[in-house]
Amino acid sequence: MPRSIQVMEKQQQQQQQQQQQHYCECSFLSSKSIASQQSIKSTVKTTSHSVKTTVKTETEKEVVKLSPLPKRAKRTYLAIDKDKEVIGYVIPVFRANHGVVRGLMEAQEYEQTEEGIHYVAMRNLFVREAKEAMHIKVEKKTRTTQVRESVERMALSRTMDEWAEFRKKMNPDSLTHPPEFIVKPRGQTVWEGNTLLLHCTVAGWPKPRITWYKNNVLIDARANPEKYTTESNYNMHSLEIKNCDFMDTAQYRASALNVKGEASFVATIVVKRFQEGDDAGPLAIKPHGFCPEYGVTFETTIIDKFEVAFGQEGRTLSLGCSVIIYPTVKNYQPEVVWYRDSVPLKPSKWVHTHWSGERATLTLIHLNKEDEGMYTLRVNTKSGFDIYSAYVFVRDAEVEVEGVPVAPLDVCCHDANKDYVVITWKQPAVEGSSSILGYYVDRCEVGTHHWAQCNDVPVKYARFPVTGLVEGRSYIFRVRALNSAGVSRPSRVSEAVVAMDHSDRACLRAGPSAPWTGMIKFTEEDPIVGIVPGEPTDVVVTEATKSYVVLAWKPPVLRGHEGVMYYIEKCMSGTDSWQRVNTGMPVKSPRFALFDLAEGKAYSFRVRCCNSAGVGEPSMCTEEITVGDKLDLPCAPGQAVAIRNTDTSVVVSWTESKDVKHLAGYYIECSVVGTDVWMPCTNKPVKQTRFVCHGLTTGENYVFRVKAVNAAGYSQSSPSAEPVVVKAAISTPGKPTGVTLLEAERDYMVLGWTAPTNDGGADIRGYFVDYRTVKGDVVGKWHEMNHKAVTTTSYKAENLKENIFYQFQVRAMNMAGLSKASLASAALECKEWTITVPGGPVGLHVLEVRDTSLVVLWEPPVFEGRSPVNGYYLDVKDATAGEEGWKAVHEKVNKTKHMKVTGLKAGTSYVFRVRAQNLAGVGNASAALGPILALTRPGTKEICVDVDEDGVISMIFECSEIKEDSEFIWSKNYQTITDTSSLTIVNERGKSRVIFNSPSLDDLGTFSCVVTNTNGISSSYTLTEEGLKRLLDISHDHKFPVIPFKNQMAMELLEKGRVRLWTQVEKCTSACQVEYVFNDAIVTQGKKYTMNFDQSTGIIEMFMDSLEVTDEGTFTFNLVDGKAKGTTSLVLIGDEFRELQKKSEFERAEWVRKQGPHFVEYLDFTVTEECNVLLKCKIGNVKQETEIIWSKDSIEITEDDEDAKKIEKEDGGLTFNIGKISKNDMGIYEVFLRDDRGKDRSTFSLTGAGYQAVMNELFRIIANSSSAINVRSTEHGIILYSTVTYYHEEQRVGWLHKDAKVAASEHVKSGVTGEEIWLKINDPTEKDKGKYTMDIFDGKDGVKRVFELTGKAWEEAFEEFQRLKAAAIAERNRARVVGGLPDVVAIQEGKSLNLTGNVWGEPVPEVSWTKNEKLLVSDDHYTLKFENGKFASITIAAVTTADSGKYALLVKNKYGTEAGEFTVSVYNPEEDDKEEKTG
Repeated sequence: MPRSIQVMEKQQQQQQQQQQQHYCECSFLSSKSIASQQSIKSTVKTTSHSVKTTVKTETEKEVVKLSPLPKRAKRTYLAIDKDKEVIGYVIPVFRANHGVVRGLMEAQEYEQTEEGIHYVAMRNLFVREAKEAMHIKVEKKTRTTQVRESVERMALSRTMDEWAEFRKKMNPDSLTHPPEFIVKPRGQTVWEGNTLLLHCTVAGWPKPRITWYKNNVLIDARANPEKYTTESNYNMHSLEIKNCDFMDTAQYRASALNVKGEASFVATIVVKRFQEGDDAGPLAIKPHGFCPEYGVTFETTIIDKFEVAFGQEGRTLSLGCSVIIYPTVKNYQPEVVWYRDSVPLKPSKWVHTHWSGERATLTLIHLNKEDEGMYTLRVNTKSGFDIYSAYVFVRDAEVEVEGVPVAPLDVCCHDANKDYVVITWKQPAVEGSSSILGYYVDRCEVGTHHWAQCNDVPVKYARFPVTGLVEGRSYIFRVRALNSAGVSRPSRVSEAVVAMDHSDRACLRAGPSAPWTGMIKFTEEDPIVGIVPGEPTDVVVTEATKSYVVLAWKPPVLRGHEGVMYYIEKCMSGTDSWQRVNTGMPVKSPRFALFDLAEGKAYSFRVRCCNSAGVGEPSMCTEEITVGDKLDLPCAPGQAVAIRNTDTSVVVSWTESKDVKHLAGYYIECSVVGTDVWMPCTNKPVKQTRFVCHGLTTGENYVFRVKAVNAAGYSQSSPSAEPVVVKAAISTPGKPTGVTLLEAERDYMVLGWTAPTNDGGADIRGYFVDYRTVKGDVVGKWHEMNHKAVTTTSYKAENLKENIFYQFQVRAMNMAGLSKASLASAALECKEWTITVPGGPVGLHVLEVRDTSLVVLWEPPVFEGRSPVNGYYLDVKDATAGEEGWKAVHEKVNKTKHMKVTGLKAGTSYVFRVRAQNLAGVGNASAALGPILALTRPGTKEICVDVDEDGVISMIFECSEIKEDSEFIWSKNYQTITDTSSLTIVNERGKSRVIFNSPSLDDLGTFSCVVTNTNGISSSYTLTEEGLKRLLDISHDHKFPVIPFKNQMAMELLEKGRVRLWTQVEKCTSACQVEYVFNDAIVTQGKKYTMNFDQSTGIIEMFMDSLEVTDEGTFTFNLVDGKAKGTTSLVLIGDEFRELQKKSEFERAEWVRKQGPHFVEYLDFTVTEECNVLLKCKIGNVKQETEIIWSKDSIEITEDDEDAKKIEKEDGGLTFNIGKISKNDMGIYEVFLRDDRGKDRSTFSLTGAGYQAVMNELFRIIANSSSAINVRSTEHGIILYSTVTYYHEEQRVGWLHKDAKVAASEHVKSGVTGEEIWLKINDPTEKDKGKYTMDIFDGKDGVKRVFELTGKAWEEAFEEFQRLKAAAIAERNRARVVGGLPDVVAIQEGKSLNLTGNVWGEPVPEVSWTKNEKLLVSDDHYTLKFENGKFASITIAAVTTADSGKYALLVKNKYGTEAGEFTVSVYNPEEDDKEEKTG
């Protein structure tokens, strides 16, 4: 090929590469699209093969010259991606040349560049040329043509560069433009419980940032992941709203913002709620669709629902609902799914689910705080679904130690590697009696039960890296919290995690074979192995706290066939000294946690790789990192607001914490007003800013506060919410009942009715009456009778037409609104009545309902009859009785319009009615009132009479159920008090006080108080003349008060010899003043005196650094608290003062002594149970260089002395072990401490009284160790004995017989043998029976051991003595051979044998001789003699061989028999010589 064509083609190829690269990077929406990545990869693969150098030789042939490659070790068969992570296996197919291998490697190592202004500016210019350059034509051109085209291209290139520079200077922002919505978010309508997705597409440059708003409030998806999820891919953005509820109905706005401007669009979302009105039955129609598979529409109804539940840690809790599916289809079952906080629950050892076909049950085994949350049952059918939710609270288990924190929760494992894993958890809601100091992390290998603590020092962060794991093993973890009171119970264990790399874990999940990676990689096999690995890359600090720092890096590309491990090095800022952290063992994972770094210091870090070939070069070092907490505590949440919800719950809302990072959630706490005891409302942090607190006490007044929590700890608590009383929220009242006619005239009628039983939680404010005309069966339209509400239960309907029939209905009204109309009355005719007796009283109501009494009140009848009303009669009956059950409450007529009914039965309902009387007689009864339940409402309080400190007499009534619009109405004798000249009424929140301005006899009577809008809460108090006198006496005492003292002035010595004079008053106000007086002179604060008065505790103190001679005298505290006064004094004079002065000086000297090494406890002795004597002392404030010197009798005990072995030092104590003491150990022992701070000395005199004190203690231990007296018999008599641990020769022991001292004699002896103390009674007789007492001296009075040698004890001992004595006598006197006879006798034949044996026995024994067990008799051959009763002899004359044999001397008397045996051997010398010769 001609050289001109070759050069042109090469230039076109280079230009093609650049244009193709720009072309492939051009993506209209995003530079990171998958299509663009694939295009770039393919382009680079195609062009990389052309990158090589061509050299023309002399023979005009082109030779391909490869660039040299360095030698490297044999490649591993693991495939490594661009992040140096193992992603699969490499298949070595063939050996390729360097050019091909280099091209393949470059194709994979290409890194895609980010989209920028330059590429956008040049995009349109190169797109067209890039497309044309894809196809290369090779044609022959002359040199002139080639030169001309080259010049033209150069000129065109110069023109383009100038034009680009001109455009850049003239309009640098011509390519940028503000955001524009290509696809706008669309409004939607969904049912509750569904998931909603809003999406849009936005164009703009620079790339806009998208944020979502709900009703102009920013949506934070990271803080509420269970509710919102946002995504942004390729300029397409979406917002997902999970589990929609009615509160999600709002306007949602998507806002796009960049440097050129902002654009937004609003979409309206409507969430429809299922209509479940009063008339809706259990099978009310829900939005379910038709199921064509079964040809029906399934309707789901959930009944028998579980309520808000409360469990306790460690226990089991079950939730359940009954589910009705209509219609019933054979073999069809719905799908039943349980959720906790919108997350589906899977069956496990902690969670059991059951579906019986009719009832769905969820059982939570061994509850933990992680189980707390909103539980939802979802029933899915072919036609739709139905759900039900309720919250489950898990209370903490009882703590074993008072004040310790409760267990942490949500322990999770992250970032697991071969020898490293990160553990996270959430802080508990209750810190205990003090703040949490930190946490301990424990680990346990799966399959074992051994828990090992991972950190010696508690960590404060709720995050901790655990190192030192064994590769391939599985572990579980738990966490314990620590405060000053102790350690909490452990949390629930985490899920098991395997210690291995992510790549290895992926291989395990994929199976044993190599996964397909989508490409085949070629590698060149190199026979060279074992090279030093390269340096790691991208070393960064991923976590930094004051407890630890975590490093991460990427493995080197050049790592050899074998694996690599890592060494980590650190360098403190300002030095060049690198120190290796893990010197003992390199780590396997590309993660490492460093501990024991100095807080506040700055460090740099680097990593080295190593393998069997050696240690590689270090990586690039990190930037300097200062050791300290990087995550701040969250800010306190905003103001908490509490709103009434139900009788046992309150809704609490708050403003989220500002600028908080990694928020774990919020804890809500409540406290009963006045207790200052805060209790957690939830034991699991909640993410939202609204929570319903359940389980509260009805009627109690609570305050609430909130605190945020993240990994760094707890925030400060939010400002407390305003107190709220736990009660149901206000609703409209029920329907009035019993609309009747009370009086009629020609043009008006008086109506009456009964107030509704349900007032909706607020007082009835009035009634509205409607009417209509009735003509036969035709009724008219309803019209309003009164436009202003009437406050009584009666109404005069005027402007009616005579003889026309009317119907009436009534509506009640409270602050929540109007009730539904009552049932219409019967048709009533408007005509004049001619009755003479009065009509029925109206307005019946009750107050002060108690278990056994109540007060009935009423108003006079509207129609009085022919004469005025002069009295009333009250009737009562049981609500279950018929008309015949009415009984009169009283016999005499009642002139008032009220009456207290007593004698009722608690828990019984009653009905009341009233009849009015005039001169004509008793009229008709009023409408019945009731049924009224005779039962005291919980929390009801009575009116109490109080006399305050100023002597003011008042009556107080408190109401815990008061509402914002409630009022206290005071009455006297059940008439509203209007004249306030003698009374002053003061109302506070929840309390009202009536103050008597000038109490007198005119104030006697019954005072009552009614609280409006509380359903009749009321009380009364009758003030009598006797009660008024008692109150006036108390008032006088309060007007002239005296300050009471809990303690009179006392004195106390403090450290350094300081003197504290103090007293305490029982109570005082903040205005209380104290005057300090010494010897009638007022003293003030200064160098000598320091005063303190704590008004909260009532403690008054005055301090003096020391006592001097001038301080002798009288100290006085004078108190003035408003009108009250008090005085207390202390006299310090004479001997008492001088003794106190000495003690003060001694305490100051002691304080000075303790500044250096000193004795906490001076040298003293103790005697162990083994009777060893120890000299012991305790020392304090010693250092390693402090000298400790022992001496005895002023002679130092050196290390070479024998006594040095007796000295021990342990846990701040010194011990000198004397052992078993003797008089040789007497002496003066001394211990001397000294160093540069001071010295101290302690001496113990083991002489005289000191020695005697030691001996007395030794005697006490010996005496107390003595056992009970035992008895032992011998042949000589009876022995009484007791054993001791050790006996000392100076121990005194005395014996008493019948309480008389036993004197030593031949008959009775006492003594000690070893550790046995004994008393021997020789040859006992009956006189020796009785009580024996052993008295052992114990240093004081002595220890006595008593033994009764009588009865059976005496008989058994004496009998054994006699038996042993007889046996001894028999043994002593029995016949026996005592000596003289040999064992063997050898004698020559023909000689005579004479043997004599010594014999003993009493009486003298009988003697006989035997030969071979045959009796011998005396004859010429055998001569047998027995002389003097002692000597028995045998003589054998001229022995022969026949005399050889076994002989025995037998002796016998009445005590026994004995034989002395011997053998006689007769030999012949001649025969022996013959035998020897023969032999």
